[in-house]
Amino acid sequence: MRYYPVNLNIKNRRCLVVGGGAVGTRKVNTLLDCGARVTVVSPDPTPQLKELAAQGAIQLKQRPYRSDDVDKMFLVIGATDDERLNRQISSDAEQHNTLCNIADRPEVCNFILPAIVRRGDLVITISTSGNSPALAKRLRLDLEKQFGNEYADFLRLMGAVREKLLRQAHEPEAHKDLFNQLIDRDLIGLIKANNTKEVNALLQDVLGEGYKIEQLFPEFCMKINKK
Repeated sequence: MRYYPVNLNIKNRRCLVVGGGAVGTRKVNTLLDCGARVTVVSPDPTPQLKELAAQGAIQLKQRPYRSDDVDKMFLVIGATDDERLNRQISSDAEQHNTLCNIADRPEVCNFILPAIVRRGDLVITISTSGNSPALAKRLRLDLEKQFGNEYADFLRLMGAVREKLLRQAHEPEAHKDLFNQLIDRDLIGLIKANNTKEVNALLQDVLGEGYKIEQLFPEFCMKINKK
């Protein structure tokens, strides 16, 4: 099976998770992190799901699944240990032309979920097209060691730089060379070392006056000052 890679914007989209165990709870947390409006259907949800419902973070229907639960949903995830129920969820979603993933059952999904390494706005996904979740996990663990939180800080800084350049009417095409210089001259390494003096020197050399990390990304300076 050859899958089409895509990143979905699910902010404020209605998403359904059927199954309230450990797997379902992990799926719910990921959906919430992406801004989804989450409904959970489960007769026996975890304490965390009950707490999320009490806080108003999710809608919890503490009962067995019904076929009409998928109505008007943008995305459906089946996370139960009942194979027959999972196939019913998949069939119902298909009839509604709804995106559907059944945990660990790629043959009844119309999309699959990759392993994820997330560092702020950096998102690296690994997929084996459903053939080897164990390999995907191993690669994720390797990448987590390779890509630290300095990448999240770097992207926060680059976002602020880009926004300032655009306010100054710089042409977006002209930004490419500037950003490539910052990457090639190891701005990421300087951030990892918390070397704000050298970060500012590099920003000034490449971008000119008025580009200092203290103004562009004050949270970073506050963070390292607490250490």
